[in-house]
Amino acid sequence: MNSYKLINGFKVRYCDSITSFIDSLKNETGLLMAVNAEKIYHSNPLLKEISNKGIAYPDGIGAVLALKIKGVKKTIRIPGCELWLDMVKAFKKTKTFYIIGSTDSVLNKVVSKLKFENQEIKILGYQNGYFKDEEINLIIDELKIKKPDIIFVALGSPKQEILMQSLHKNHKALYMGLGGSLDIFAGEILRSPKIFRDNGLEWFYRLISDPKRIKRQKVLIPFLFNLIRGKY
Repeated sequence: MNSYKLINGFKVRYCDSITSFIDSLKNETGLLMAVNAEKIYHSNPLLKEISNKGIAYPDGIGAVLALKIKGVKKTIRIPGCELWLDMVKAFKKTKTFYIIGSTDSVLNKVVSKLKFENQEIKILGYQNGYFKDEEINLIIDELKIKKPDIIFVALGSPKQEILMQSLHKNHKALYMGLGGSLDIFAGEILRSPKIFRDNGLEWFYRLISDPKRIKRQKVLIPFLFNLIRGKY
C-alpha cells in the first residue's frame, strides 16, 4: 500500500511496510525527499515543489503524526539513513549506483564498506561534496556517460535537493538526498540508540547530544501547535 496525503503543501507518500515502499520505487525516476516536522513548518516553496513532482516520504515522527491526524490509520516512519541501505540491498543486482557528498576519506570508507557488504553492487562513480558550482557540469557529463540508475546525494537540505533537481534535468534517474547518512555509515557520526529510535525520540537524543540543535528543533513546539489546530 502506497498512497499520498497533502501536509501543508507537501505531497507525502505513506506506506505500511518498507518492503512495499521500496518495491514501488523499482521503475521510478525523480527525486526522493525526506519530510520531517522542520520542513513542514518552514514550508520552503522549492521543497514543496519537489515533493509534489517527486517522492516525499515521512522520515520524521512529526510527519508520521501529521499523517495520522490526516486520517492515515496505518503508516510507518521511514528513516532516510536506513532507507538508502535497504535500497542498495534490494537493487544491488539490478541497478547501478553513483554517490555524491561528504569528504574523500568518508567516501572511500563508504564505498569499501558497501562493496564488502554487497558483493554484487555496481558503483559507477563517486564525488565528494566540496566541488565548486562551475564543476557541476563535469558531474553532469559523467552521469550522462556512465548512466547510473540510482544517485545518492549527501549535502544537507535544501542544497542537495537543489543539486538533484539540476542533475535530473540532464540525466533521468532515481535521486535520493542523504543528509548526514554517509558519515553515519562510515562511523564518523554515531546514530541515536535503538530505544530512542523505536520510541520516536531520535530528535531528543540529537538535542541532548548537541544542545546547539535547539535553534533548529525549537520549531517542534509551534509545529505541534499548528498540527493540533488542524492548520496542516
